Amino acid sequence: MKRFTWILVLLLSSTFSFSQKINKLINRAEVERIERILSADDMEGRKTFTPGNDKAAAFIAAEFAKSKLKFFGNANSYFQEFTMTKAKPIEITGFIDTDSLNSNNVAVNTTAAEININSLKDYEVVVVKKEDDFSKTVFPLFDLKKNILVLVDTAHTRRFKSMQRFAGNAKFTTGISQVFVLTANLNPSSFSLHVKNQLTEQKLKNVVGVLPGKTKKDEFVVFSGHYDHLGIGKPDKEQDSVYNGANDDAAGTTAVMMLANYFSKLKNNQRTLIFVAFTAEEIGGFGSRYFSEQLNADKVMAMFNIEMIGTESKWGTNSAYITGYEKSDFGKILQQNLAGTNFHFEPDPYPQQNLFYRSDNATLAELGVPAHTISTSKMDNEKFYHTQQDEIETLDMANMAEIIKSIAISSKTIISGKDTPTRVVKSE
Repeated sequence: MKRFTWILVLLLSSTFSFSQKINKLINRAEVERIERILSADDMEGRKTFTPGNDKAAAFIAAEFAKSKLKFFGNANSYFQEFTMTKAKPIEITGFIDTDSLNSNNVAVNTTAAEININSLKDYEVVVVKKEDDFSKTVFPLFDLKKNILVLVDTAHTRRFKSMQRFAGNAKFTTGISQVFVLTANLNPSSFSLHVKNQLTEQKLKNVVGVLPGKTKKDEFVVFSGHYDHLGIGKPDKEQDSVYNGANDDAAGTTAVMMLANYFSKLKNNQRTLIFVAFTAEEIGGFGSRYFSEQLNADKVMAMFNIEMIGTESKWGTNSAYITGYEKSDFGKILQQNLAGTNFHFEPDPYPQQNLFYRSDNATLAELGVPAHTISTSKMDNEKFYHTQQDEIETLDMANMAEIIKSIAISSKTIISGKDTPTRVVKSE
């Protein structure tokens, strides 16, 4: 009986000590400290390729240094740098039958200095008809690894103009070109096009820190969020011009930094933990794409991607949802580890939004990793999403602290190596 009492005392003491440590390291005050810096006006909305984005990256790296994280791979800093190429058309000439082609009816997605098409046989032709869903038909074409010529019905003129801007974004150098033509002639007999581009190289960087595992060093668990946002827009009567992005995704990035500090102090991870703040999520997820290419996906046991946790979920406080919940048993493991708490994870309530493939978890998920996004954002009516009103005053930072604690607690059997989530079915 005495032995049982002594064991009980030790267990209670250990639980109390654990509770003290997590509350000391993950709390409302620390959430507010980091959030206030990341979403401040002097970060200028953290738009990719801007000094404000670089300033945010430097702050994150400094926080990783305070947590004494190691550099990733052979890097000599916390910055994972890479280059993208922006191609700006400076000359567009050609014909589709007898109609002229120019900058008003042509869009190109390329990194090539020149494009020359002399026949409809040169490129694979795709037709977007009046009745087709523009977004579902066109945007997947950007990821194809082949040259294509896309003829878009003039019924989609408004969406085509919007897509022109997207097509002009910087991208990885591939040598592949997708050419989009707005036309009423979807069955031409002849086609010719010449495009001359001005190429500009643009530098980007993720911020990555590593906490090596003790016994399972070659098995990785990733905690991530994106630190970029939308930059500066036009001021209106009620709001300034800065898109502060306090919730999207300074909130997720704050969680990543706090979890890095927490686990570095805990010192009990058997698997290697990788903490990464991605850039360029808002312009196509290029930061996470590059990061995923630097890893052997088979060695990534799980990915906790954290996106917009600053507002209450549809279930209120002490709750969040997991995208792609049904694609692995990741969520079930997390919930089991939260037994005895009042926090609960739920399946994604917005399946029509296709959120599983709209955040930085997507690239690793496509490779079979149980990579899921944790969020509370009410995507059917999130009031300040992608507006200049997404500021720190709109966030519930006490609830954010509880969410971050719950992520820490729910991950314990995964980082210890006791549990390994089932793999996601790889994309074809």
